[in-house]
Amino acid sequence: MEHFGSMLALAAPLGLGLAAVGSAYGIGRAVGSAMEAMGRQPEAAGKIQVAMIIGAAFIEALTIYALIAFFMAMGKLG
Repeated sequence: MEHFGSMLALAAPLGLGLAAVGSAYGIGRAVGSAMEAMGRQPEAAGKIQVAMIIGAAFIEALTIYALIAFFMAMGKLG
């Protein structure tokens, strides 16, 4: 059981870091693509912006779920 705690203490922060990096990459690509699309079609900027914000909210929700899982995993160690 001692190995479980040490593996969890290593895996939880690494998993949270991977989730944060993946989220940052996803949001960066989404916003970059939306800006490019708005530049090409300024008349559709409103619809593009709404879709981008909804997508960014879903990406951030997954990161928040990872943060909650991290705190739950760290609670198992204490």
